[in-house]
Amino acid sequence: MTGEGIFQLFAYLLPAVVTGAIAFYFFRLHTKNEEGRRRYLLHKDSQKNALPIRLQAYERMALFLERIAIPSLVIRVAPKSTDKAEYEDLLIRSIEKEFEHNLSQQIYLSDDCWNIIKAAKSATIQMIRKAAMSETDSADKLREDVLTETMDKASPSATALSFVKKEIGELW
Repeated sequence: MTGEGIFQLFAYLLPAVVTGAIAFYFFRLHTKNEEGRRRYLLHKDSQKNALPIRLQAYERMALFLERIAIPSLVIRVAPKSTDKAEYEDLLIRSIEKEFEHNLSQQIYLSDDCWNIIKAAKSATIQMIRKAAMSETDSADKLREDVLTETMDKASPSATALSFVKKEIGELW
């Protein structure tokens, strides 16, 4: 092959290589876009199916927070005897039972939301224990003390419930 033959070979190969490279680039770009579109549609479809379940989990946690709010808790859980310690245990067991019943809902909630709900539960139990440390001598007096203590402060349940509502608002 002569120098002119090699030059002529490159003259024919160069447009074919450039055309092939451009075709490869566009094919790869198209494949990438299609994969992204499929992923988006799959994600959108799974979100559509998961949203009702997530909303149900938020509803159940809102109900939990309402049920452990001190005013509704002491109305719903009446003392079975006059023993203050027994009533304290009954209130705490009631909160723990409600919490255990809704434990599986955490997989549908954000970590922040779940931690705030756990903190509200713990703070409510602490409020009951603090009220039980007073000089009260009966379950009915403990009931009054627990209610009195919560009237002055924002309820942990109300704070957690407002966070749950805010998080649900972000789903839309």
